[in-house]
Amino acid sequence: MPVNRSTLLRRGIAVVAALPLLTLAACGYGSDSKDTDSNAKVAAGSKKIDGLDSVKIGYFGNLTHATALVGNQKGFFQKELGATAAKYQIFNAGPSEIEALNSGAIDIGWIGPSPSINGYTKSDGKNLRIIGGSASGGVKLVVNPKKIKSLKDVKGKKIATPQLGNTQDVAFLNWIADQGWKVDAESGKGDVSVVRTDNKVTPDAYKAGSIDGAWVPEPTASKLVAEGAKVLLDEADLWPDKKFVITNIIVSQKFLKEHPKAVEAVLKASVDTNKWINANPDEAKAAANKQLETDSGKALPAEVLDPAWKSIQITNDPLASTLNTEAEHAVKAGLLENPKLDGIYDLTLLNKVLAAAGESKVDDAGLGVK
Repeated sequence: MPVNRSTLLRRGIAVVAALPLLTLAACGYGSDSKDTDSNAKVAAGSKKIDGLDSVKIGYFGNLTHATALVGNQKGFFQKELGATAAKYQIFNAGPSEIEALNSGAIDIGWIGPSPSINGYTKSDGKNLRIIGGSASGGVKLVVNPKKIKSLKDVKGKKIATPQLGNTQDVAFLNWIADQGWKVDAESGKGDVSVVRTDNKVTPDAYKAGSIDGAWVPEPTASKLVAEGAKVLLDEADLWPDKKFVITNIIVSQKFLKEHPKAVEAVLKASVDTNKWINANPDEAKAAANKQLETDSGKALPAEVLDPAWKSIQITNDPLASTLNTEAEHAVKAGLLENPKLDGIYDLTLLNKVLAAAGESKVDDAGLGVK
């Protein structure tokens, strides 16, 4: 049976995708997940929110999910949830997190833009809402400096992306088109050879010489630099104000409708976590790495952690206009049929939390619930 492009994207749009990224065991994209409970203590006299025994939170073991990592490690989520336990599940791939959200295995999740778009459109807009932002940036084109000395030298070379149709893959295909070069999106063949390579094996592929570079997220980019690669382009330089969404916060529509107080508590914890991260970058970096070690059994070495951390911006703003642009890029590449994204955002509770904190409200770029 022939497979259409929309189906191919659904198979390949993992975030990590997007939003792309270090996964638990080895920077890859698998279908595994891991349950973990918060070690944060519940304050004496705390009460349950909405009568809930727990709120189930999903995230990836990625630095671009720093809000979730630090919020877990430092107890921000548990503090706001009171006697309602913060339960965590760590994922290796966007599709598995979307499946968990759809089944009720998690209530709220940190996830990249591509699986958010894909999950929303596959359900005809009925399964999730994006309720906040978390991170921007952290994606780079890194290359073998002996083979590629300038951007024009990318033509004719073999460049890896994490997965067909994932956030970085779409971004690279769009950049190729902007150079006036031709590549068949599905096969990756053309003026540039786009090699879809799982992030966990990309450093080995680079060392073996089977790829000449990669358009990848952090910390994979910094792992390659540690192997002798050079940063040729930071994707942030291609976006207005150097900002583009790499991680969103999503919630199941059912949970949002039935438990808005719990959702608001998680969002307040997220805002508080982001404020602490930006005020204490070194301590936050250490906390994120400690949680990565707890979740995966392995911390990142300083030569990878330090440059990776610097390239990621932590933000409450979901940067909605850039999500819409990323969807347009996928359509332009022929990997996605025109998606209907109206209603994908509901920033009501986030803006309530931001107003209470004396911070500026954020915008849904016209894609919010009417």
